[in-house]
Amino acid sequence: MLTLQRVTPTDISLLDGLVQLLIDVVDGGASVGFLDPLPPATARRYWEQVLASLGEGLAMWVAMVDERVVGTVQLAPCLKDNGRHRADLQKLQVLNAYRGQGVSSRLMDAAEDFARHNRRTLLVLDTLVGSDAEFVYRHRGWTKAGEIPCFAADSQGKLHPTAYYYKLLAAG
Repeated sequence: MLTLQRVTPTDISLLDGLVQLLIDVVDGGASVGFLDPLPPATARRYWEQVLASLGEGLAMWVAMVDERVVGTVQLAPCLKDNGRHRADLQKLQVLNAYRGQGVSSRLMDAAEDFARHNRRTLLVLDTLVGSDAEFVYRHRGWTKAGEIPCFAADSQGKLHPTAYYYKLLAAG
């Protein structure tokens, strides 16, 4: 049974599962800021930094099956006075073995509900052009705003364009 949990800075018991998740998605080709092979120590440092950053400027959820981390997503609300209506959806990740089972949709629902509750009416994200993630975002009602060539390297180090997406939310 899939459960969702909002992560707090003290949820260090999730670290091992988050490390395994990040290594798995990078190994599967996800462009989430790391190259393959991803050393476990690098993945652990990343997640330790994320946990330490959770608060007003960053929220995070994990999806769990039988106490195993199978997915995660982050939402970074803009803290600038002129941007308090928007937030960035970041680092949507699902274990390769759990893709296609609605995990990403549940995680995105949690992030969108949180955004609405906090009066965020515009969400933005970027993703590798042609990735599986692009299909997920379009399926979830996101609108493509454009592409930038040679923006980011995939997990193998090859440069690809990135696509920017947005989603307007009804005020909650």
